[in-house]
Amino acid sequence: MSSPFDLADDTAYRAWRDAKLAGYPRSVEDLVVEVNDPRTLTSDEMRALSTAVARANMVFYVAPHLPAADKSLPKKLGEQLGLFRLEGNYLADEDGLSSITPNEEAGHARGDFIPYTHKPINWHTDGYYNALDRRILGMSLHCAQDAESGGENALLDHEIAYIQLRDANPDYVAALMRPDAMTIPARMDEDDIARPEQSSPVFSVDAAEGFLHMRYTARTRSIQWRVDPLTQAAVKTLAEILTDSEYTLTTRMTPGMGLICNNILHTRNAFEDSPGKRRLLYRGRYYDRLRFDCPHA
Repeated sequence: MSSPFDLADDTAYRAWRDAKLAGYPRSVEDLVVEVNDPRTLTSDEMRALSTAVARANMVFYVAPHLPAADKSLPKKLGEQLGLFRLEGNYLADEDGLSSITPNEEAGHARGDFIPYTHKPINWHTDGYYNALDRRILGMSLHCAQDAESGGENALLDHEIAYIQLRDANPDYVAALMRPDAMTIPARMDEDDIARPEQSSPVFSVDAAEGFLHMRYTARTRSIQWRVDPLTQAAVKTLAEILTDSEYTLTTRMTPGMGLICNNILHTRNAFEDSPGKRRLLYRGRYYDRLRFDCPHA
């Protein structure tokens, strides 16, 4: 069966590429779906969510009339879209979702990790350091409270990044599909190895379902790229694409607004809180992709 991600099948790629670019949204507003209750989606709401995801691997929902801090909103919505297998890492809450809010107080474990600070976060996909059998395929962010200022997100469908890199040079894609294209060194804690070294491709195609998966971070520390001229050129070109892609979308999430996606590329700007506005987002990382034929929907 032909695949647009087969570097030897330019015909399939061109047809898919042209359709993808023609349908890609140019603003977040094109991907926003107002829902009455994320916990019980209607068929029309489901259809609208599906249409947006088909265009950009992401969709935003808004339900400003409901209590924004209710964690059941993103969790139940995700379940209706096939997201059941939460990663639930050791920093997550008991329900598996992570409360992303600054925890920079001395001695707080979360404060050692950038998401739990006021600092900016560069381009990445979630779980880029995970073991290969624990790929993060789906991701959700639900805004319970926005910051006093800042905290904007930039977003880019990873399929668009693939297109722009392949158009620049197909050999760059081939280089980033090598199993050792990127290596995340082991992370140590006071006891032992908290996370072992992990090598992986940046781009990979799922053997069973044929979808494109991406693992990436723009950070320059705690990452080792394969040392050969082609890989180095590919990494440089991809970074340039992410810096100025015309397809990048930006938004500042507000209470009651949420993102649900197939683990797209995204960033976060630095932000400032005030006593009355302390940024809080609920994040879900899933081993599932979004599905719109889920029997629980």
